Amino acid sequence: MLIIGLILFGMLVGAAAQLVLGRSRKGIDWTLAFVTGLAGSFVGGLLSSLLAGDGLELRPSGLIGSFVGALIVTAAWQWWKRRAK
Repeated sequence: MLIIGLILFGMLVGAAAQLVLGRSRKGIDWTLAFVTGLAGSFVGGLLSSLLAGDGLELRPSGLIGSFVGALIVTAAWQWWKRRAK
């Protein structure tokens, strides 16, 4: 059950990152939301939790770090796609 919750949270964070970065005009790309949400949650959430000294427990620092990580991964993906054109 925890795995399903983490996947859903990752998708929501990835979708929120797309909305913040202005991708909402074209709609939400759920595949991108899944990938960037999970990658951003893993990297950002893990780093912020460990830097804050919270360990691996569910804390606000990990949630904020997950969102920031998803923003960074989504922005990098959008930059890469624009560069490839």
